[in-house]
Amino acid sequence: MGFITNQLSNVVEWNEQKEGVLFWKWQNQEIKKGSKLIIRPGQDAIFLYNGVCEGVFEDEGNYDIESQIIPFLSTLKGFKFGFNSGLRAEVLFINTLEQLVKWGTKNAINLPAPGLPGGMPIRAFGTFSCKIADHDVLIDRLAGVRQTYSVEDVKERIVANLDQLLMQYIAKEGRDMFNLQVDARNIAEGIRAELDADMLKLGITITEFKIESFNYPEEIKKMQEKAAAQAMVGDVNKYTQMAMADGMSNGGANAGGNVASSMMQMQMGMAMGQQMMNNMGMGQQAATAQATAPAGAKFCPNCGTPTNGAKFCSNCGTQLA
Repeated sequence: MGFITNQLSNVVEWNEQKEGVLFWKWQNQEIKKGSKLIIRPGQDAIFLYNGVCEGVFEDEGNYDIESQIIPFLSTLKGFKFGFNSGLRAEVLFINTLEQLVKWGTKNAINLPAPGLPGGMPIRAFGTFSCKIADHDVLIDRLAGVRQTYSVEDVKERIVANLDQLLMQYIAKEGRDMFNLQVDARNIAEGIRAELDADMLKLGITITEFKIESFNYPEEIKKMQEKAAAQAMVGDVNKYTQMAMADGMSNGGANAGGNVASSMMQMQMGMAMGQQMMNNMGMGQQAATAQATAPAGAKFCPNCGTPTNGAKFCSNCGTQLA
């Protein structure tokens, strides 16, 4: 922060810049002869005289105020420092870096939904980014009455408008209330435009707005899980995928072995079933052969194949009496 180095000079700087602060105003009785201005990376410095912007300095560095700053001020170009007199002015330091902020709805929002008379309560969470866009508007609307302004102030204003904006943009174009994440990007862009228009009135722009998730009531989640499970009945491939996923989540280090074992058991069961069907088919063939063989002919007692007087069955090798 600004401090007096001696009786005749001081250093004008913002050396305690904190994350999330958009601007901070340096205030002192007066700027003395020989004073320095320090602008650090990610900062702009705006000289204010009687609440009016006199000059904006954007390049980082160490400047002599008398020789390098005052000659560029709008109405103070001819100002001369006296031995006992200084310049009564303020310096507004701007944080030029884009700020990322997390947001979430304070309360559940009741959205109109078919079959739910009271609406469906949901919550939404995400992030937004903001930065200062217009120095003149900022000075006129905020800096004139505020010593500092932070992203928490921006967040408070944004969250106050979110409920109404979410309801407005979710209800657009008949979106599926139970699958809002699909349209999250379009919903977020519409909300960003509205919030940006509002915050520009303070000289601040909303550069990005994201919806990371929609949270539904537990009853809705269970209904979705049940519907998904029913849709997968009869689909062996999806069943296999589900088994693998369950094995990985429940088996820990032995997940791979559990999944392999489950799949082997399923395959063995299918093979046994196929073998049973084949055996049933062979039995049916034997019965048919016996029923259709000529009178007096001899047949193999095992598979029903005609013997034609042989000592061994030509089909299965059984010894004949």
